[in-house]
Amino acid sequence: MTKLVQNYFEKNKRIELLDVALDIYRLYYSEDFVQAVAPGDRTHVYGGAPRAAGFPNPIRVLRNTGYVVGYCEVLENPVWVAYRVADVDKLGPAGERPGSFETDLRTAARVSSSAYTNSGYDRGHLAPNHAIATRYGAVAQKETFLMSNIVPQRHALNAGVWKEMEMRIATSYPGRFEEVWVLVGPVFGERPARFPSGTAVPEAFYKIVVDESDGRVRAQAFLFPQETPAGVGVERFLVSIDEIERRTGLNFLAELEDVAEESLEARRATGVW
Repeated sequence: MTKLVQNYFEKNKRIELLDVALDIYRLYYSEDFVQAVAPGDRTHVYGGAPRAAGFPNPIRVLRNTGYVVGYCEVLENPVWVAYRVADVDKLGPAGERPGSFETDLRTAARVSSSAYTNSGYDRGHLAPNHAIATRYGAVAQKETFLMSNIVPQRHALNAGVWKEMEMRIATSYPGRFEEVWVLVGPVFGERPARFPSGTAVPEAFYKIVVDESDGRVRAQAFLFPQETPAGVGVERFLVSIDEIERRTGLNFLAELEDVAEESLEARRATGVW
C-alpha cells in the first residue's frame, strides 16, 4: 500500500489518483481474484509455458535475456511470447532504440526484415522494446529486435491501442502491482494470407496480463483484430482466456491447479486495470 502511494508521485510511472483508489478497492473487494499461486520458475512465464492443445504445428521454445518465445517454423511467426515486468525505484527512459531488425539464426525460417518491406504491415513487437530495455538492459533490448519476436501488424493497431497497452504494462502496472506477467501472440485463421517470402499474416492478436497478490491471482485478457482502427478504447477488447485458447489452440496457465485455472480462464475481467 505504502509503495503504491509512493509510486503515485513518480510521474514516469503514469499512475493517476483514480488508479490508486480503484486498486485499493479491488484489492479487498474485486471478484476477479482466485485463490492460487503458480509453482515452478516464474522468471518470465507465469503458470508454465503455453502448451499446444489444438495447435497443429510444432512450437520451438527460444529463450532470451528478458523474454521467452514459442516459435512456429511453419507459420514463420512467434505464436506466443512471455515476459515479466517488475517495479523499479526510478523508472528512466529506455536506451537508444536499435537501428535495425535482425534475423534470428536459431530459426530454420530465418525471416529477414526485408520480408516486410512494402508489405503494408509494420514489424510489430511482441516483447516490447521499452518494457524489456528498462528492466533487463541493452543486450535484452537488442534481442527484442530479433525477427523471431516480430509479427505482421497493421500500423493503426501497432501505433494505437497495442502501444497504449504496452506502455501501461511497462509503466503503470508495475508501479501499482509490483510486478506483472504477460503472454502475448498472434491469432491465425485456417488459411492465413502470406507474404511472398512465406510469412503468415495474423487475423488478430491476444494479450494476457497476470497479477499475483497475497496468494491470489487475477488476469485480464484482450483480443485485438488486425484491422483495429486508431482512437478506440481498450475496454472493448476484453475477453476471457478461454476465448483466446479457443482461437489459438494453446493452453495457458496449465501449471495452476485445475479448479483455479478453470475459474480464472472462464472470467472476462470486469474492467481494465
